[in-house]
Amino acid sequence: MHYRIFFILVTFICLFGGVLTTAAQNVNSTDETEKPVILYSGTPKKYEIADIKVEGAPNYEDYVIIGLSGLSKGQTITVPGDEITQACKRYWRHGLFSDVEITADKLEDSRIWLTIHLTMRPRVSDIRYNGVKKSEREDLESRIGMIKGGQITPNLVDRAKTLIKRYFDDKGFKNADVIITQRDDPEKKNEVIVNIDIDKKEKVKVHEITIVGNKAVKTKKLKRVMKKTNEKNKLVNIFRTKKFIEDNYEADKQLIIDKYNELGYRDAAIVKDSIKAYDDRTVDIFMQIDEGQKYYLRNVTWVGNTLYPSEQLNFLLRMKKGDVYNQKLLEERTTSDDDAIGNLYYNNGYLFYNLEPVEVNVVGDSIDLEMRIFEGRQATINKISIKGNDRLYENVVRRELRTRPGELFSREDLMRSMREIQQMGHFDPEQIKPDIQPKPEDGTVDIGYDLVSKANDQVEFSAGWGQTGVIGKLSLKFTNFSLANLLHPGENYRGILPQGDGQTLTISGQTNAKYYQSYSISFYDPWFGGKRPNAFSVSAFYSRQTDISSQYYNSAYRNNYYNSYYSGMYGYGMYNYGNYSSYENYYDPDKSIQMYGLAVMFGKRLKWPDDYFQFTAELSYQRYILSDWQYFPVTNGKCNNLSINLTLSRSSTDNPIYPRQGSEFSLSAQITPPYSLLDGKDYSKYNTGSQEDMNNMHRWIEYHKWKFKSKIYIPLMDPISVKRTPVVMGRVEFGLLGHYNKYKKSPFETFDVGGDGMTGYSSYATENVALRGYENSSLTPYGSAGYAYTRLGLELRYPLMLETSTSIYALTFVEAGNAWHDVSKFNPFELKRSAGVGVRIFLPMIGMMGIDWAYGFDKINGYSNYGGSQFHFILGQEF
Repeated sequence: MHYRIFFILVTFICLFGGVLTTAAQNVNSTDETEKPVILYSGTPKKYEIADIKVEGAPNYEDYVIIGLSGLSKGQTITVPGDEITQACKRYWRHGLFSDVEITADKLEDSRIWLTIHLTMRPRVSDIRYNGVKKSEREDLESRIGMIKGGQITPNLVDRAKTLIKRYFDDKGFKNADVIITQRDDPEKKNEVIVNIDIDKKEKVKVHEITIVGNKAVKTKKLKRVMKKTNEKNKLVNIFRTKKFIEDNYEADKQLIIDKYNELGYRDAAIVKDSIKAYDDRTVDIFMQIDEGQKYYLRNVTWVGNTLYPSEQLNFLLRMKKGDVYNQKLLEERTTSDDDAIGNLYYNNGYLFYNLEPVEVNVVGDSIDLEMRIFEGRQATINKISIKGNDRLYENVVRRELRTRPGELFSREDLMRSMREIQQMGHFDPEQIKPDIQPKPEDGTVDIGYDLVSKANDQVEFSAGWGQTGVIGKLSLKFTNFSLANLLHPGENYRGILPQGDGQTLTISGQTNAKYYQSYSISFYDPWFGGKRPNAFSVSAFYSRQTDISSQYYNSAYRNNYYNSYYSGMYGYGMYNYGNYSSYENYYDPDKSIQMYGLAVMFGKRLKWPDDYFQFTAELSYQRYILSDWQYFPVTNGKCNNLSINLTLSRSSTDNPIYPRQGSEFSLSAQITPPYSLLDGKDYSKYNTGSQEDMNNMHRWIEYHKWKFKSKIYIPLMDPISVKRTPVVMGRVEFGLLGHYNKYKKSPFETFDVGGDGMTGYSSYATENVALRGYENSSLTPYGSAGYAYTRLGLELRYPLMLETSTSIYALTFVEAGNAWHDVSKFNPFELKRSAGVGVRIFLPMIGMMGIDWAYGFDKINGYSNYGGSQFHFILGQEF
């Protein structure tokens, strides 16, 4: 009995002493080399964090790592407790660390010293893509978010795989395999090389589409409704995509339902569909359709309309009793941009208007619609803000706006304001966005215009060596010039000239060695005076052109001269006698034509019939000094041309570079004084073979010149929702050069037709008119100047790129035209036809450039050869 009592007592003393020893070590350990032991089976105790250290994260500041933990110096925590556990979990959630440990370095009284031990995940030293093209690699690099120098985590790898598969799935490679592996970089510590191996396999296409259950709509028509899911090996789908993409397939299923809804089948549904692999490269699609019955509209009633009568709203809705219940038309007329009823309200300030069509009664195949309108109050414009403008003075932009503070909101004014900003040319037309912020509480709205500036000054420079020596051209076009700041240098100068007022200054010079020189300068202000949209311009030019001496005509190279000189100057190209020699040794300064010109124009924007119209009046004077110049009836003498040009024009296009909708037209009359009706001379007695008579007859040129030009742009898709929509452009042109006296017809201001419209004789002496598929001037050869012309055209354009820096579009066209020397023989149906393809590139610093290939189908002025195959180049203008 005593032995048992003694044994129990000794055992109790040993156990109690051990607990005390451990507790003493936990609380009062003073050994700096040993860390205190935390007993998780013991009673938790509260400690104040005295300090926190970080180990294993050399690439991050300590305060950043400590902040991630949720712990902080001075914080009271429980040990053992939840705070340390939660801190570790936070590090694991970030995914940047492969190992996390938090230890207690020291315990003293109620204070604790902690150290956070981290093992960083490796960084990426290199990423290697295998199995893809360069363009695909560049696309993937911008999408997956894996970069050199960044840390690699399991989540990052999984995300990269998902995004890569989705990328190739969108391209039709539905079976693409992606394997991402990593290996240590032997040259860099704690860094890995990532290999992304991609096997795209073959594109998955649609083998066959099977549709059952359809009776009202033929299967062939339903397949055509599907835009991006089409069967391969079908001739009707030769220009349509055949690859299978699941997202596109889902969208095409909705298009089928939309088609049924448009035809009155409001209950139509795809009750079953499946996708089954036909082989490794194709799939079969099966759809079962339940069409339901066809519905008709019975009654349309309007509720809540107090401003406009129901009869007017019914007229705008264009849906009446007995019509097929067309849900597509209903949506277009009530919610889309073609919402005629909404525009009626929006354009009169009712920004808070809302319309909800409700089917209130369905009886058999008839539906009653109740159109519930909430008109709300009119919204007044509170504030207009402009963002992104760093080119123009703000007042220059604001003067183009039709939306002004204090006025009622109008959607029409908003769209017109955007159009006017686009037409200025200083901002990217594809990125102009309105920011509308309605405030129903006080009945106001704030409108912001988010703009992206773009440079549109243009520089044209060319130099070379031709048959007459040095050939060069330099043209500078400054589109943001400020005449008012010309004499005030300083911050108003951005470069060599003052800028900010949106005025245009153009200076150009061109030389063809001693044979041709031309200089011009012009100034244009679209808001002359700054208060009203009245345009003003002034321009001046001088040119001198010389001819070849008579010795050249008598030389062995005469035939070659006719081939090259006339082809170069008049564009005939009718002769081909071989190589030609240089003209430099045959320069004759005594044979020349000099031209001086000055013009002043004033234009006014009209308010009737609408404010897209503009009327301009231009007073111009040209003086021609001819010396032994055999290409006009006057070979020696001085001719003067004083005229006024009156033009009525209208332009409603939405974009100056790539118009998608709208139209342009102009009707002009250029008139000189009728000298022959006032001077009392009988010009029928003048000898056309006498230079003195010709000089006296044409000392003052007289004519009346009439022109009509029009273009219309028709988008093939909704231009608002589809940025890159194809556009059809139609063109009609007519021109007529009349006379007051049939014996005194003007040798100047005639029409030069054919070719690219750029390289005719001279834009001052005659007007160049393009007709692709034929050589320059070929429809108005020497001696048969054009006194009338017509030109018709149809062009299909497709945009390839519409960006701030570059716009590119392809085109195909058919056109026809002709010129007549005798106006009485003018026949708009006797035309020379052509067709072709081309491309246009617009660069801000250069302007419009392009190349066309065209084929002319008709013979030219009795010659046996046809227009044939022709290439045409353009620079700085559009046909």
